[in-house]
Amino acid sequence: MEFNVRRLAADAGTFLSRAVQFTEETFGQAEKTELDAHLETLLIRAESTKHWTEKIMKQTEVVLQPNPNVRMEEFLYEKLDKKVPTRANNHELLGECMIDSGHEFGPGTAYGSALVKCGETEKLLGSAEKEFIHSSAINFLTPFRNFIEGDFKIISKERKLLQNKRLDLDAAKNRMKKARVADARSAAETELRIAQSEFDRQAEITRLLLEGIGSTHAHHLRCLNDFVEAQAAYYAQCYQYMVNLQKQLGSFPSTFSNNNQPAGSSSASVSVPSVPPAASLPAPPPSQTSPALNELRSTSGTRKARVLYDYDAASSSELSLLADEVITVSSVPGMDSDWLMGQRGNQKGKVPITYLELLN
Repeated sequence: MEFNVRRLAADAGTFLSRAVQFTEETFGQAEKTELDAHLETLLIRAESTKHWTEKIMKQTEVVLQPNPNVRMEEFLYEKLDKKVPTRANNHELLGECMIDSGHEFGPGTAYGSALVKCGETEKLLGSAEKEFIHSSAINFLTPFRNFIEGDFKIISKERKLLQNKRLDLDAAKNRMKKARVADARSAAETELRIAQSEFDRQAEITRLLLEGIGSTHAHHLRCLNDFVEAQAAYYAQCYQYMVNLQKQLGSFPSTFSNNNQPAGSSSASVSVPSVPPAASLPAPPPSQTSPALNELRSTSGTRKARVLYDYDAASSSELSLLADEVITVSSVPGMDSDWLMGQRGNQKGKVPITYLELLN
């Protein structure tokens, strides 16, 4: 009991001494021992690592789960150490809706069959998204979170101890300056040596921990590579699903009557776009074999054209296109019949006819 009382009294005295020293430093009434430049640099790097790790974590969580309510629910389940209930994501819900509507319209009809096929692909996209999120959470978010909740907490604890040892050292220095009697001066010198030794020891411990931030960066770099590989695999898988769906939809009739057109007018062309290489473009749709195209080729005039699909230029002589934009086109003598010369402002280059709809 007596030992505990003495211990509490000593702790209270130490706390008071630190508080006085800190207050006097704040008001410029006491000197402060500065940390060496290398240690200060390590401390700044550690704080920067914590700051950006937290920001990257939060923004990645937003990318993986845009719904803030769902993120909050998952956070609560994690804190309660409970399993998050399985739920269908947006792709899967859309897929189920398309499949149900396709069965309603009749899977034997072109539209009903197309809806079912689209729905099945949407569910595949949803499944791929879940796998990507799960992989990213384990291989990317978890290591980042472990650093914030583990390594950096240890660093913060040791840094706080270093701050306390620094206050003790400076308080001992002040008492040494104020000591006038020989006995008091001898006691102050002993106290100063002990404080200096404890401060140096804690500074070394803190320095070793802070130098470990370099290993943390190397580990996070490996995690970043894993995240990028998971993204690449996810998008490649989704792309393959959509290419397969395009091929399946390409077997359906490409032309349907448009009841909104005036009587006697030609039917509108409805086709499923593909992603062909520049060297093997699809055959022009019926609408492009119009007199307007023949007239454009026989004159040196220009026409406006709406872009049907995105197109990436394969060479510097071609012009990249964005779906739904309107450009100016003209025919150049000697040019391949599958191409026109397109112009957007000061940009000019060859464009494939199959990606255009000539406007009146």
